[in-house]
Amino acid sequence: MSWRASVLTLFPEMFPGPLGVSLAGKALAGNIWSLEAHDIRASATDKHRTVDDTPSGGGPGMVMRADILARAIDAASPKDDPRPRILLSPRGAPLTQKRVRELSGGPGVVLVCGRFEGVDERIISTRKLEEISVGDYVLSGGEIGALVMLDACVRLLPGVMGHEASGADESFSDGLLEYPQFTRPQEFEGVSIPEVLTSGDHAKVAAWRRSEAEKLTAARRPDLWPPKGGKKA
Repeated sequence: MSWRASVLTLFPEMFPGPLGVSLAGKALAGNIWSLEAHDIRASATDKHRTVDDTPSGGGPGMVMRADILARAIDAASPKDDPRPRILLSPRGAPLTQKRVRELSGGPGVVLVCGRFEGVDERIISTRKLEEISVGDYVLSGGEIGALVMLDACVRLLPGVMGHEASGADESFSDGLLEYPQFTRPQEFEGVSIPEVLTSGDHAKVAAWRRSEAEKLTAARRPDLWPPKGGKKA
């Protein structure tokens, strides 16, 4: 069975979007994974297909209703569905490469895209939604975050990337940012490729890359340095 993604959104036309091209698009066409975009408004009961209401206690904006979201989630993900249900939310736990690997190794995901001021808290608890954030900023809705998460997961599915080692040898794979990359020409505007990379000595190349990755991580992401469970070389 392919890896299954279901997205609940007010804007199903946003999918597959960029996921329909490049590696993800080829994998989608090749049935390595599948994508269903469910219109939350289809679960509304009034003629205007209303999905939100004013926040209890007052305040600006609108809140997505729990009853309508519950119907939408239950229709897309029945009780025996083994896939985790995730709400894209700026207050959620940060999305990490570790969580991406866990999700890509499972049966798929059910992603709920909030809008307005958010969703009724009761839907989070009753439908056991895992809240995940793609960054410390606020977007207009969860759709772009869903695209980010799906792209991160799909590229790790078996058969998607041309070189299987690519997924293991990149930023965050071992808690470090990726080392600098170079390719031809040998010299560009007076700057040459580091000599060690053309030496043919694989041990020296590996040591150089590790050292450069550590320097970059310490300088640009001190919150990741030193790596958890590890130590400076």
